[in-house]
Amino acid sequence: MNIQIYFLKRNFDVQKAERFFKERRIPFQPVDMKKNPPGLKELRLFAQQAGGAKALLNQEDIKVRSHPAMYTPDEESILSYIAEDPGLMISPVVRNGRRVTIGADEEAWKSWIPDA
Repeated sequence: MNIQIYFLKRNFDVQKAERFFKERRIPFQPVDMKKNPPGLKELRLFAQQAGGAKALLNQEDIKVRSHPAMYTPDEESILSYIAEDPGLMISPVVRNGRRVTIGADEEAWKSWIPDA
């Protein structure tokens, strides 16, 4: 397993993801999106797994609701906006190879563990 936890700031869901993998002694790599923003190829994978680029947007954030990304129907435009400003995205994004979860999803993470 090659777990990566993409985050912007250490919110409750990020802490939940880190705790989940630490408790099971599964190594993970934390990726601060401020320092290492995801590229378009990664964002396309995230969007594909999330069910579309709009699903990556943190729609509860007032900054995001006032951003043009919320109102464009074009997937590539949304991904370009996110690449420019990862702060538009939900945090955390947990990746295991080509499998991705957006936010805290312990059931999906359990399915990644062979003997769960």
